[in-house]
Amino acid sequence: MTALHTDLYEVRMAASYLRRGMTELATFSLFARKLPRDRGFLVAAGLADCLDFLRRFRFGDAELAYLGQAVGLPDSDLAALAELRFDGDVWAVPEGRVVFAGEPLLEVTAPLPQAQLVETALLNYVTFQSAVATKAARCRIAAPDADLVDFAARRTHGLESARAMARVSAMVGFAGTSNVAAAREFDIPALGTMAHSYVQAFATEYESFFAFGTDFPGAAVFLVDTYDTERGVRTAIEAAAELGLAQERVGVRLDSGDLAELAVLARRLLDEAGMPKARIVGSGGLDEYALAELTTAGAPIDTYGVGTKIGVSADAPSLDSAYKLVEYAGRPVLKLSPGKATNPGAKQVFRGGRGEQDVLALREEEPPGGTEPLLLPVLRAGMPRPGVDSLDAARRRFDRELAWLPEAARRLRAPETVPVTRSAALRELTDRLTADHTTARPGR
Repeated sequence: MTALHTDLYEVRMAASYLRRGMTELATFSLFARKLPRDRGFLVAAGLADCLDFLRRFRFGDAELAYLGQAVGLPDSDLAALAELRFDGDVWAVPEGRVVFAGEPLLEVTAPLPQAQLVETALLNYVTFQSAVATKAARCRIAAPDADLVDFAARRTHGLESARAMARVSAMVGFAGTSNVAAAREFDIPALGTMAHSYVQAFATEYESFFAFGTDFPGAAVFLVDTYDTERGVRTAIEAAAELGLAQERVGVRLDSGDLAELAVLARRLLDEAGMPKARIVGSGGLDEYALAELTTAGAPIDTYGVGTKIGVSADAPSLDSAYKLVEYAGRPVLKLSPGKATNPGAKQVFRGGRGEQDVLALREEEPPGGTEPLLLPVLRAGMPRPGVDSLDAARRRFDRELAWLPEAARRLRAPETVPVTRSAALRELTDRLTADHTTARPGR
């Protein structure tokens, strides 16, 4: 991994710090200023990739040569950058937990040049993965009794995004992914059916189904809407019967049209054929809103393939995320920019029971009674805490979080988020520093 995955101004600031010996410890806080429209919560995600990046953070020889030639950094700057490794601390909300606006997802404490240079990569990982994890979690809320499968790989913005999508969807309870590479890497079930091109490649629909059932008798899910859906379901039943396939291994997939109406038709035909255990799979432009409509309509669909709209979080493709300096050399700092003001100091978030407010506090504060801290030390002096990036642990966390999350925050439309209040100590520090800056004379 290369430290060159950063913005140019980060490199220039780091070089300037190093020239001046400004290498004392700095704390930066990464958080979302506000939640996107119709979001009552965010799912914390991306930490595993952040920690992997920090473990491998360095400038290679070729990269340093580039900075000298293209950016014009002198040899003294390049020599200083060549020595950099990340040996700081990270406190973070473990993946799978839910957070709200203004709450840090992670905080970095490291020598100032290190902490500055990692901003771009950490924001990239956390922002994207938290956005799509939240979208996938909303799909689970919308269709709680169905199996969900990640079909997003072909429409995400790059293969790295497809990899991340498969992982975070599994984290929030998806049954599997169509992405074979990600399934292998993360030990996620690889699931899929067939494409319309497979059906078209044979002279008749029946021949395609018979061939597929012959080759994959344990996963004989037939795509039935290439020509006529009702005829396709009947053809699938005929091919399955001819092959003597166990009905538990047979399914039909609906990928177009009125899925609720067609699923009722397919279920009736399958039941009449003595195949009550055959499964129905629905796909085609689905998101949490479509899933909620199908669930409300009682559509007898067992599995949904969900792709494009979760893979790019179509209705909320970005987060208003920020990575801001909150302390340097033991001195708490803040921003007073309109609409972008920050709270000073290293933070902690304390969470109580369901329906209670979260408390945003200073890290050294004692937890209020009946609460737990959300941010945990996940990296100490550059060394990771064992098991912190476990996908299985993240799954279990999300299951608990979903049970804790108030119903109003789970709503797909016009949700009410959990309020976040500041502790008395944080308010007092913020007010004091604000007053100091407000009364300071220009140039002082």
